[in-house]
Amino acid sequence: MSRSKREGDRIYDITIIGGGPTGLFAAFYAGMRQMKMKIIDALPQLGGQLTALYPEKFIYDMPGFPKVRASELVRLMVEQAMQFQPTVCLNETAVHLKKQEEDNGFVLETNKGLHYSRTILLCVGLGAFHPRRLGKPEVERFEGRGVAYTVTNVDAYRGKKVLIVGGGDSAVDWALTLEPIAEKVHLIHRRDKFRAHEHSVEQLLASSVEVHLFHELETIIGNERPEQAIIFHNKTGQQTLLPIDEVILSLGFTTDLGPVKSWGLQMEGNDVVVDQRMMTSIPGVFAAGDVATYPGKIKLIATGVAEAAIAVNQAKVYIDPTARLQPAFSTTTGIPTGG
Repeated sequence: MSRSKREGDRIYDITIIGGGPTGLFAAFYAGMRQMKMKIIDALPQLGGQLTALYPEKFIYDMPGFPKVRASELVRLMVEQAMQFQPTVCLNETAVHLKKQEEDNGFVLETNKGLHYSRTILLCVGLGAFHPRRLGKPEVERFEGRGVAYTVTNVDAYRGKKVLIVGGGDSAVDWALTLEPIAEKVHLIHRRDKFRAHEHSVEQLLASSVEVHLFHELETIIGNERPEQAIIFHNKTGQQTLLPIDEVILSLGFTTDLGPVKSWGLQMEGNDVVVDQRMMTSIPGVFAAGDVATYPGKIKLIATGVAEAAIAVNQAKVYIDPTARLQPAFSTTTGIPTGG
């Protein structure tokens, strides 16, 4: 008999795969709809990429926050979700999903056992992530000793000379975050167009960060830690020697949904196709956040939490067709009356 069956034959109304912001808000909203819910995450802590990769990064696009540090946003979202005491299973990777014809529910197999649920909500973001590397051994030999792919402790850069490589949101945000505390921040980008939000780029160009466009990293010079970096202009070939203490390679991440791709879901690339209900091609399986795609999709945390609310309400009606799809407003009642 499986572990889940031994725990009092507990069949959950909704099992949320992924404990990032979208999954956490889904758990909160499921609690508001008085659903029995479970969160399963492959990481050792809740928060998803915000906790694992960007705890010190400021988030600028969440309603109500002019800016909020990722770790603080996760803390608040965990507190919000835990009001309803969801079952939380960490360090568990979803492996296989099977629909049970007898009760229209699901058996979810993980690396640690079986879980039983009436509905499933995928909030796995972009899946497992691995940093993109330059492919230069002379740079990568400093990994963990002055070369990093993300920032987990801002204070470690205080008073340091920092080189950031990249042109996306993370590179620009790290430059703006570190500018007030580092001795000097350089940012090099191989093009003259950034992939970051326009307002952030405007702030960057108005800051004291020294921006080197059309530049790439040639090599890092140093003994135990970086001491100098050689960068070069990719149009003229001209080299520049920069004194540095720390290097952040903000080149993005490769992602993989892993076993989820074998579940028979309709996919577009690495994304799961959903309809206006956030339901996938398998009835009873929903998706929200970065993993979900539909025409006009915008990948933001704010979008993900809205999709989570839609998915949870639709899951409520899927389980109980007599339940209301539109709950009462929490601002007036505290607890919705749907169901």
